[in-house]
Amino acid sequence: MLNVYFGSCEDEIYNPPAFFVNQYEDEWITTDLSKEMIKDVDKSDVISSRVIDSPVLGPITPRELSGGVQTLMLMAYDESGYTFNASSCGNNCAKWILKIAEKKDLSVTLHNIMDFGNGMFDIRILNEDKIVHNMQEFVETAIDYV
Repeated sequence: MLNVYFGSCEDEIYNPPAFFVNQYEDEWITTDLSKEMIKDVDKSDVISSRVIDSPVLGPITPRELSGGVQTLMLMAYDESGYTFNASSCGNNCAKWILKIAEKKDLSVTLHNIMDFGNGMFDIRILNEDKIVHNMQEFVETAIDYV
């Protein structure tokens, strides 16, 4: 399940891209999930664990991926127990955050209102220990905190 805390919390990694550069492992890059996220969010193709083909930048390393993709990979693979600031992700990462949270309990902070789309979902708002099921409920709850 996805757990969202609006605002900062004690175990939050506020700048996930900086954390990613020092923590990621090569094998994260070549998983099917990472390849799909990199293709969808950054429009780039994974060539190997150290080379990604970007249509804008040419060959890049994982360190040059967008902050959104880096944060998604931390959410998916980091086992440190930290809470990652999902505000470093754009709305184009929201579906991936929900997908990751289907496979594991995931806690994130948000300092803005992220658009999780028009579908149904289960997101626990930790500020109130309340589960919301759609964007209307999400926004109605978030508005008190952001």
